[in-house]
Amino acid sequence: MLVFSPLAEDRFALAVETIYEGYLVHYGRPRLFAPSDHDTILLLGDYLYAHGLVRLATAGSVEAVADMGELISRCAQLRAEGSSEEGPVWAASVALLGQGVLKETDDSETLVARAKAAAGVDSVDRALEAHRQRVR
Repeated sequence: MLVFSPLAEDRFALAVETIYEGYLVHYGRPRLFAPSDHDTILLLGDYLYAHGLVRLATAGSVEAVADMGELISRCAQLRAEGSSEEGPVWAASVALLGQGVLKETDDSETLVARAKAAAGVDSVDRALEAHRQRVR
């Protein structure tokens, strides 16, 4: 099931889902993998992050790579703080990929509103619900 890629430009879709799968390996229920030990989880998640970033670079957008790097960093920070409310960060980053939205705000309501304005209310709501079902 695709989660956040429907919010992105088509050229970014595979990269977004690859990076998201890496995130799920680290923090949720992956769709494609079932790593059995902590070391494999870390290595596989990091590999998927890196592979997705390479795909973004191949799509020709340094700004998109920077945005996804910021997204990965912000989500790790939220998790370290004990928060699992990273859905708005994902939605806005992907819907506005390459536009530096996380440099402008970290307010969840603003991020969701920006994502909905860019990608549509229904698409963002579906992505956020699917995300809630996959993370722990």
